[in-house]
Amino acid sequence: MKGKRIVVGVSGGIAAFKAAGLVSKLAQTGAEVRVILTESATRFVTPLTFQTLSRHHVSVDTFDEQDPWKVTHIDLADHADLFIIAPATANVLGKAAHGIGDDMLTTTLLATKAPIMVAPAMNVHMYENPIVQENMAKLARLGWHFIEPGSGQLACGYVGRGRMEEPETIVMAVEDFFRGQDTAKALTGKRVLITAGPTREAIDPVRYLTNRSSGKMGYVLAEAAVEAGASVTLVSGPTALPSPQGVQRVNVTTAEEMYDAVMGRLNEADIIIKSAAVADYQPENVATQKLKKVGKEMVLRLVRTKDIAADIGKRKEGQFFVGFAAETENVAEHAREKLARKGMDLIVANDVSTPGAGFDGDMNTVRVYDGEGEVLHLPLVSKKEVARRIVDLISERWTGK
Repeated sequence: MKGKRIVVGVSGGIAAFKAAGLVSKLAQTGAEVRVILTESATRFVTPLTFQTLSRHHVSVDTFDEQDPWKVTHIDLADHADLFIIAPATANVLGKAAHGIGDDMLTTTLLATKAPIMVAPAMNVHMYENPIVQENMAKLARLGWHFIEPGSGQLACGYVGRGRMEEPETIVMAVEDFFRGQDTAKALTGKRVLITAGPTREAIDPVRYLTNRSSGKMGYVLAEAAVEAGASVTLVSGPTALPSPQGVQRVNVTTAEEMYDAVMGRLNEADIIIKSAAVADYQPENVATQKLKKVGKEMVLRLVRTKDIAADIGKRKEGQFFVGFAAETENVAEHAREKLARKGMDLIVANDVSTPGAGFDGDMNTVRVYDGEGEVLHLPLVSKKEVARRIVDLISERWTGK
């Protein structure tokens, strides 16, 4: 980070106060930080605050040129190693997606060739608005890097996704970005097969059995593997998540379909990561018509599904196999027993009863085990950070092979 030139663009939302902490922490790493504020951002935090933290002049007005020998927004655009927008409001994302440059921030964005990292922050309904989602998808296709907002109590009073990610997490993402630039991609040329999401086992044409898995962990693992240079196939149960860039996605619904999709591709993979939450049981008989309410009780007879992990462990021939264990008690004991029984090289265990972690959220806390014991412990951090660390560990172990 030392000497890296980072431009931080701050747009007009209440999360602008977090940007002050971000600028401070970036400066402490040795980076040279320049700040651009929109006019709206100055209503929340003053330019003097950022000038004090960055020890550089803060730009607000496109026409306020301090040096006659250079055009400020072009100079900032040309010399940035990385551009960060934090917070990124729906307004600035919309402008960027449509090529509008009507202030210092958006004009500089249009002129820069530096990588752009974005930390959105807004009301949950604004974030979920299809127009905003479309704008973000367009920018992602253009190569912008998004640091997804967290969920929780928002300044507007709503509870949901929209909180700007914490400065510490953004700094870790920046460090990982530069680390990735400075080192060779460890999984270049490797083929990674990842499973993600839940399965659905039909009871009748209307009802099915499933679980609470959202697929988020598997999807960010796929993103991290692509960033590490791997060719990634993602076998996904039903989710509402968009396909990660550069990933071949195979959609399945039932445990049987996931079994067939994985086994049919097993010999093509160098690394298998099984993060899907596959149903252990399925109805013995599936009704062809909707079952009607008859009497006070109904007995549903279930039978075991095929054990994908166990069969991978039996059939693999030199592949590196990583599994997951979602537990609510005796986590270490159950995870290590599963690791040995199913022939895994690593197992990632998480206690899904931990507040703020587990299914459907954006955060997780995990412990990773191999045959000798615990090899990695991550406290409550973003699932993206968990994915990066797991892929780093796999890369180290693969090199060690």
